[in-house]
Amino acid sequence: MDSGFFIDQSRCFPTLQKLIEYYQTHRLASVDRLGKPCIRKEPQPQDLSHTTVDEWELPKDDFTLEEQLGSGFFADVYRGKWKNRINVAIKILKNNASLNQREFHLEVQVLKRLRHRHLISLFAICTSSTPYYIITELMEKGNLLDFLRSTEGGALDLVSVIDMAAQVADGMSYLEEQNSIHRDLAARNVLVGEGYICKVADFGLARFIKEPIYISEEKKIPYKWTAPEAITHNRFSNKSDVWSFGILLYEIVTYGGNPYPGFTSSEAVRQITQYNYRMPAPPKCPRFVYEIMMSCWSTNPEDRPDFKRLKSDLENVNRYTELE
Repeated sequence: MDSGFFIDQSRCFPTLQKLIEYYQTHRLASVDRLGKPCIRKEPQPQDLSHTTVDEWELPKDDFTLEEQLGSGFFADVYRGKWKNRINVAIKILKNNASLNQREFHLEVQVLKRLRHRHLISLFAICTSSTPYYIITELMEKGNLLDFLRSTEGGALDLVSVIDMAAQVADGMSYLEEQNSIHRDLAARNVLVGEGYICKVADFGLARFIKEPIYISEEKKIPYKWTAPEAITHNRFSNKSDVWSFGILLYEIVTYGGNPYPGFTSSEAVRQITQYNYRMPAPPKCPRFVYEIMMSCWSTNPEDRPDFKRLKSDLENVNRYTELE
């Protein structure tokens, strides 16, 4: 039997759309016919309560710490509760580092100004004593990288995970509109909630920019996710974020695979900058998805698509008949 989509093997359809259209007018087992699709509720930016929206500073006593969720260079992250009622994520700055405090204030500055359904929401800060806290909404399924590698994530079909990529592109499109760059976009910095809602997080390197290009002397660079012009000339922009999104898309369609497998970070940088190397299409990756990746990895930043275009292309995944 030819490959295709079916519920009953005696009737096969070339595309999922054709299958749906058929069963909208024909009986399906015990169901008379398919009705309207379920509409996923759009996530909305959240806050702890209406009284805290404009009051960022809250006392630490309002919060209780539970288990540790992660640890990074600047901070540790814990699950916690606000007034024993609402689950939150608590990012605790590591002590005794002036650079850490600078990064803290820069991250808070960004989070205060950004409110979008696919960006993590800042709830509060605690700065009356060290260590400082950043309080954000809690995403129950953790970071996207670990989720994709889990049994639950690995069981999702390709349409579902590409929808997650579209959600990330939606959040990044908003950043683009706000003249903000992320500079550390990767699956590990995207969080997943109930209903497989995805939100871009970890804004420690994010910046608002007045010019299209941001020059940085940042030494701690995630090389395998960073655009060549950012690595070689410290030139960051929305288009360098688009390059990183291409790497994130690779992580998604490989269900948490490591980019540039078999290469160290320095080897990957050399292959990209000296030999114009690009990763080949992953196994079972639809052609159009790989074409999107390659467009994100255009050598000339101006040739890369913007996030608004990426969001549109990925949201229209169902019109690509080769996605199986």
